[in-house]
Amino acid sequence: MSIFGRSTYSSASYAAFRPSYPPVLFNRVLAFHNANRSAASTPSSPTDTLLDLGCGHGLISRALAPSFDSVVALDPSAGMVEQARKLTSDPKITIRQGSAEDLSFLPDNSVDCVVAGQAAHWFDFTQAWPALARVVKRGGTLAFWGYKDHVIVGRPETTPIYDKFTYGDAEPVPGVESMARFWEMPGRAILRDSYRAMAPPEADWDEVTRIAWDPSRDSGDLSDAPQEALWQRKTLKLGELESYVRTFSAFSGWQNAHPDIKSRADGGSGDIVDLMFDDVVAAVPEWKDKGDQWKEVEVDVVWGTALLMAKRR
Repeated sequence: MSIFGRSTYSSASYAAFRPSYPPVLFNRVLAFHNANRSAASTPSSPTDTLLDLGCGHGLISRALAPSFDSVVALDPSAGMVEQARKLTSDPKITIRQGSAEDLSFLPDNSVDCVVAGQAAHWFDFTQAWPALARVVKRGGTLAFWGYKDHVIVGRPETTPIYDKFTYGDAEPVPGVESMARFWEMPGRAILRDSYRAMAPPEADWDEVTRIAWDPSRDSGDLSDAPQEALWQRKTLKLGELESYVRTFSAFSGWQNAHPDIKSRADGGSGDIVDLMFDDVVAAVPEWKDKGDQWKEVEVDVVWGTALLMAKRR
């Protein structure tokens, strides 16, 4: 099971601090779905059902529910399912615990659109592809997307600090190991490679569309970014960005391996995220000059993105 499904992982923090998705992304997914469904609609399938895999706290299900007659939201984590139920009141959304690999509860040809946001890189596709081929109707669609490795726009001096603490082989601070060995593989590698390893089987899927982009790691320059890929961008306070980093699965793994190293918020001398942001703030004189108020500084944050879409043959 992914670390997100463990009882030690804070599903509430994930719901509070993970970035949401903009309307432009949902509109692109719906446009692809509607263009294909219109050509495949039959009198025997008058309604649309959405399947949201790895639904987390239900953000995508709630956002897309107005465009579908029914929504099935599925997540393997009991904690995430609990959060989704707390935050979701729409009666057309059914939330249940389960995985992309076992869709046996769904009838054949019962799903019109299947989506997965920031989740598909955890799937075992040796089981998930056959399961999806069974439940998704002919002419139905899939859309899997993810985001990765943020940069602070206009502050390229902060990017090597992030990389050192999250992926570095060496100790970022003497006596403190980085988060590198705690990333779950191959999931993280699949995401960082923009979902290129995901190949919808040609016998079952066509109209495969991939849209991916990585921000420049050394400059944060957005001049080469295709607008269709620049969908995960937020203005955040540095304190909010710090809280987001604490939702990383690798950070949770790091915490579990170092239970004696406490964050300053918990009365300790500082955990790896505290130390990371010490260096981030120190790298920008204006931020350092803010002293204890550095968490209130607003920054422009952008993430690399990947979107995979396909139509069921």
